[in-house]
Amino acid sequence: MKLQQLAEEKVGFLIVFTLIVVSVGLMVEVVPLFGTKEVITATKGVKPYSPLQVAGRDIFVREGCYNCHSQQIRPFRAETERYGHYSVAGESVYDHPFQWGSKRTGPDLARVGGRYSDAWHRIHLLNPRAVVPESNMPAFPWLARNKVDADEVVRHMKALEKVGTPYTKEDYDKAAEELKDKSELDAVVAYLQGLGLALKNKR
Repeated sequence: MKLQQLAEEKVGFLIVFTLIVVSVGLMVEVVPLFGTKEVITATKGVKPYSPLQVAGRDIFVREGCYNCHSQQIRPFRAETERYGHYSVAGESVYDHPFQWGSKRTGPDLARVGGRYSDAWHRIHLLNPRAVVPESNMPAFPWLARNKVDADEVVRHMKALEKVGTPYTKEDYDKAAEELKDKSELDAVVAYLQGLGLALKNKR
């Protein structure tokens, strides 16, 4: 019996063949990246997130912001003209998981850091249409009311250290002071203002 006929007539064999092909593709395409210097080494200027930025990133993920905003600029002229230098893997070495994404209901955020003031971001998160009339983004008023949980952020930082983020005891000790009386709105703004600064002015 030919392999093609076997795969067509026996579902179990089709599944096995599919898994073999996918596994080979994984080995050839993905596994080598784990040892590629450009992928596992931080780009010059990229630093681990501060405690406030860690909190902001967690909130960004919690609120599903990644569903509408990617953080990946493709190496095409239309992309780089609008957003700046294309994204490189070294920018995301401290992102677990990375936020590259592919969905763009809203603009890409890879280089949003420093593009607008803190006040602009606050208004945009609390009342998006006050600064972007055509926006269909929902408002997030609860961010201004909710306080950041410092203990939770430190626990997350320790988890990030286990997967390669170079946090130290000093970082953990300073976290409580940095996060004191900070709102979730403060945290998200700090996170957004830190995105893409390492390559922001490169074309």
